[in-house]
Parts: sequence; C-alpha cells; structure tokens
Amino acid sequence: MSNPSDLFFSRTGMDRGRVQATVAEALKGADDGELFLEYRQSESFSFDDGRLKAATFDTTQGFGLRAVAGEATGYAHASDLSEEAIQRAANTVRAVSRGYSGEAALAPARTNAKLYTDIDPLQTASFETKVKLLEDMNAYARAKDSRVKQVSCSVTGEWQQVEILRADGAAYRDIRPLVRINVSVIVEQDGRQESGSFGGGGRGGYEVYLQPDYWQAGVDEALRQAIVSLGSVPAPAGEMAVVLGPGWPGILLHEAIGHGLEGDSNRKGTSTFAGLLGQRIAAPGVTVVDDGTLDGRRGSLSIDDEGTPSQRNVLIEDGILKNYMQDRQNARLMGMKPTGNGRRQSYADQVLPRMTNTYMLAGDKDPAEILASVKNGVYATNFGGGQVDTTSGKFVFSCTEAYLIENGKVGAPIKGATLIGNGADALTQVKMIGNDMKLDTGVGVCGKGGQSVPVGVGQPTLRIDGLTIGGTAQG
Repeated sequence: MSNPSDLFFSRTGMDRGRVQATVAEALKGADDGELFLEYRQSESFSFDDGRLKAATFDTTQGFGLRAVAGEATGYAHASDLSEEAIQRAANTVRAVSRGYSGEAALAPARTNAKLYTDIDPLQTASFETKVKLLEDMNAYARAKDSRVKQVSCSVTGEWQQVEILRADGAAYRDIRPLVRINVSVIVEQDGRQESGSFGGGGRGGYEVYLQPDYWQAGVDEALRQAIVSLGSVPAPAGEMAVVLGPGWPGILLHEAIGHGLEGDSNRKGTSTFAGLLGQRIAAPGVTVVDDGTLDGRRGSLSIDDEGTPSQRNVLIEDGILKNYMQDRQNARLMGMKPTGNGRRQSYADQVLPRMTNTYMLAGDKDPAEILASVKNGVYATNFGGGQVDTTSGKFVFSCTEAYLIENGKVGAPIKGATLIGNGADALTQVKMIGNDMKLDTGVGVCGKGGQSVPVGVGQPTLRIDGLTIGGTAQG
C-alpha cells in the first residue's frame, strides 16, 4: 500500500502543487472550506443456513470540495480523482462566495495523536480464515443447544484513508480501520420461536475477533438472549420506574439526548436544549461526555472530517449543560470553538456535527442496590430500534431484553415492551447512578441527514422514574 502521505497523488498522477493552487483559488473570499480526499476498501462475508451466502469486496475513492460563506455552502464531489475533475468542482463551489468578502477561519490546530497504524486490517487474515471463522461460529451454536434452528453470522472489514487540504496549504491525514462481527440465532421450543443476537467490533484488525474466547462468548450471548426470550411474558403498560442496564442501553442517551446537543440544531433553535448553556438540564450526578480519542472504539478518530483533532468534550457536568458538539461552520456562527465533531459518511456527503463515543460517567451506587430500590418496575438491558424527535425530545424505543422488577428483585423476562418518554424530562428523573459504567461492544451506527457513521455509546446502571412502558399484557 502507498505511503499515506502521497497516496492521493503518487497513485493518481495528480500534482500536489497544482491541486493546492486550485483549492486556494476556489476558496478565495470564503469563510472556510476544504478539499476532502478519500480512499476506502471494504469487504463483507455472510453465512446463513449452513453455508457462505455472500462474500464481497469493494474499493471506492473520490473527493468533495466545499466552500463556506456565512450560512451558505457550496459543495461538489466526484469519484474521479483527477486535476480536471477538481477544477470543475472548483468552478462550481466558487459561486457561493462570489461577491462575498469573508475572513478565512483559522486552520485546525495540529495534533500529534495518531490512533491507528498504517496496517490494512483487511490483510490481517486470509479469505479462508474469515470463512472458517463463520463456519466455526455456526457449528459451535448448533452443537451448544439442540433447540437452535437457524444461525446467521457475518464479519465485515474496512480500511479508509483521508486527506484534507485547505486553502492555506495545510494538509491533514488520517487512517481509519474498522471491523465488525455479528451473530444471530433462532431457537425453538414447544412450537415457540425466539431470537437473540450479539455484535462486536472496533477500529483495528481481525486478530481479536478470530480468538475462540471472543467469538464463542458472542455466540453464547446470542444463545442466552434467545433462550431467555422463550420464557418471556407479555410486558405491562403504564408509567413506572425503569432501571437501565450498563453499556448498550446508552443508545437511549445517544438518541434522546445526544442529538439535541449537536451544534446545528442549537444554532437554529430547533433543539429542546437551545439557549440553555450553563443551566441545569439533568439531575445532580449526571455527567455526559463525548470522547473521540478512546483507542480502538468505533467512534474514535485522530481527526474529524475537517481536520480538527478529536477530543474529550464534557457536554453535561453534574446536571449542568456545559457544551455542544460542533463542526467548524456551526461553531463559527455561534461564536464557539470546534470540538472535533465534524463528520461525514463519505466524500460525497457534507460535514455535519455528529457524535463520536457518547456516554454517561459512573456514579456511586451498587447496581444491586438500584434494583432493590424499585418495588415494581422494569429492568431493561438491551434495546433494538427507536425513534426520536430532536425538536421535542420525545422518544420511543423497543426493548429486546427486559424483565419485571417485583419487590426489588428481577422477575420474569418480558416481551413486547417499548420505552416512551422525553429526553429532557428523563434526564431530570434520573434517581440513582450505578458504579458500573460500561461501553457498548462496538456496534453503534448513527443516522442523521441521510448519512450513517460509526459511533460508540455507554452508561452505568441507571434508575429513571416516570417513564412510560408500552406493553402488550392484558389488564
């Protein structure tokens, strides 16, 4: 593989000096902007019904050229990495600043941090090794329990290189590996079928996921969930105390609260948290951070897609709103600093302020004490899909694993439970915070504006009062 510092020029034959001059001319008079260059290789293997169903490999490359003038943005992109294509894009985006006399924003600060090596994770295991991993997962699940009727598993890998060129000649580069493994099982007992799943991943090679200790634990977890569901009863309905388990349930925090703390919706006044900096928006003890510097996590980057170094941003501290997540444009328009949250799905997409790894810090309560404090309620440990209205903060989430709490003890598993509430209200109703903060296993994907990017979530065990459970139990 070419040296990352010259990948986009030695391989394509483009002249760096001429391209830099084109970028400088395109951004003349603009407040901000950049040329974003991307090269990405990705592969996917899926196994179902006892055989390899699909194996794909793809290479994509391209550029996006952006000029920002006030609140206006000119953007052009192409998969053709050539000087001619970049010149055509420059002619297009130049129109946004024509007749506009802006003052160019300062370039992002440099960082010495480099989270990932130049090693291509796709080369850390052979084709045969990846297929055998899926075969072994399938065989292990079926041998583990005779009730297993179907096993589906997959593994995906990605290697992305980006370079960002600014009008002043500054260049920023990043290497971004990404691997993910998934398994789902369906079990059947007495004519009843239930499913369970596990997913894991992070930024690195395949080595960790090929270890039997890792993938066997993942299959065991998927099987455990499915077997638990075989004994589930219809979920109750009504307003009650809810205890959220640690780790992946932080997706509720991400969706119901995190999106409301992104800069664009707060600048436009459409977020329920707009204009509340410095005010109490959550119960005492609630501290939420967004941290893109955690090594190996899905949401972690050395720099964001504008060249700003990733950082640890405290969003809520002891219940007080401290900061929003910002890209460069919204930060400038709000008179704030970029926070390393400018992200895009690919070269074909514009930058949006987005989360990286968003989680709540631990408190001081033992999880058993939290459960014991609830006379009657629901203990939710895993979530599936959900919907959130960022403007109002209202959310609806489906629980894929949850239990009744009866007289302070975990009772029967329940099926068909949905969690209904308002993000801003839920923050104020946090009554107890566990000492067991945990990050998710590495499966988070965040959607916004038609774009999807990898993210991380996490939280400790939480007790939240006043949430509504939508259930299926007959009263």
